[in-house]
Amino acid sequence: MTRDGDTAVPPRAPQPPAPQGRPGRHAALLAAVLAAVLAVSAVIFVGVSADGLRGRNTPALDGGGAGNPVAPASAGTWVTAWATAPGGGEPGTETAGLAGRSVRNVVHTTAGGTRARVTLSNLYGRAPLTLTHASIAVSAGPDTAAALAGTLRPLTFAGNPSVVVPAGGQVVSDAVRVPIPRDAHVLISTYSPVPSGPVTYHKHARQISWVAEGEHTRDTTGAAYNGQSTVWRYVTALDVLGDDSEGTVVVLGDSLTDGITATVGADARWPDVLSGRLRAALASGRDLPRYSVVNAGLSGNRVLADGPGRPPRNPSAPRRFDRDVLGRANVRVVVVALGVNDILRAPDTADPERIVRGLTGLTERAHARGIKVVGATLMPYRGHHGWTPYSEDVRQRVNAEIRDGGVFDEVVDFDEAVRDGYDPRRFRDGYDSGDGLHPSDEGYARMAETFELKALKGGAPARL
Repeated sequence: MTRDGDTAVPPRAPQPPAPQGRPGRHAALLAAVLAAVLAVSAVIFVGVSADGLRGRNTPALDGGGAGNPVAPASAGTWVTAWATAPGGGEPGTETAGLAGRSVRNVVHTTAGGTRARVTLSNLYGRAPLTLTHASIAVSAGPDTAAALAGTLRPLTFAGNPSVVVPAGGQVVSDAVRVPIPRDAHVLISTYSPVPSGPVTYHKHARQISWVAEGEHTRDTTGAAYNGQSTVWRYVTALDVLGDDSEGTVVVLGDSLTDGITATVGADARWPDVLSGRLRAALASGRDLPRYSVVNAGLSGNRVLADGPGRPPRNPSAPRRFDRDVLGRANVRVVVVALGVNDILRAPDTADPERIVRGLTGLTERAHARGIKVVGATLMPYRGHHGWTPYSEDVRQRVNAEIRDGGVFDEVVDFDEAVRDGYDPRRFRDGYDSGDGLHPSDEGYARMAETFELKALKGGAPARL
């Protein structure tokens, strides 16, 4: 196949002159032989071309692969089963990074497959990141660094067990043959022997991951991993190949999507709950798309401005849109839940028209790639110390524009779902985590429950 998915046909072989004698019989026989040769050539050509495809949105043929267990060929679609947004360099790692230690990240899948590949980032590193060993495995159970028997696989990069990730860059591993279940925890382990500067990380993982002294990426028992952390390091995406899902939904948001007040280890962020709802609805027979749902929430994220630093520690949604949304595999829908931080950072001067224009710009960029956009209204936060009467007016004006239908293709009204009936500037009882701004687990569940699953159907409007 060619890179754009069109079937490539080998050049037609020159036709020899028909033999003398019994022309009909000999011509038919020769035609049959030539047809067989051409068919075999086409199979070989397509197989070689498909093996060379590395595009994140390309259906692939599945073979053993260099350095991977040999397996029968199978077809499938690449989707992103888990993802996160890199948000900065981890404090305390500025000099040595995590040299001499193994990091075992624990991530939760929303799609299953027969092959997997991993994206590793050195976005905030000031020096090249050398990884000499990396692996992937299905976790043996909750709250453990142990791998499920028979699932641990070493990862390779262009056929090599080691890779050097340039400062500010990222790499994608080779695809490895491994059964990845949906709704499972997966262990992604890396080892770096030398200092690399700041470790690129995601601060609010709300998941326990593990650290070990020395090189233990192939340790299946997990015994060496006696250190714990609540951040994700280096890893930013897990893609899977299979028939479980046909596309990816990316949720682009701030701390309300990141789920920074959700119970650790419970997968209680609202995108997690949304994924569970979608799968339950599909199991009941509803006519809905089979999509994975991945969380690109980043605490403090804004539409109109970056965070401090170079590169910015919290890049604006437009700045990170290509990497954290368009860079995921087979994205069909993006859900945008942003705008509150643009108001909170300027509670007395925020411009609702600029915020709406910024949100509309995200929709236009998604449409240029044929991606549908579902947008959310801004939730109340009267109990938060950053609330002002002016900021409340801005929030209401932004929500009015969103509800009017000119910003997004579909709208989910989180504001209406969680606000108090007697004081709509506040959360309803039980939905507030306690700070007036971030939901409780019950509040996150309510957000996911109010999301109309049929909004995921269909594509972006046709471009005229």
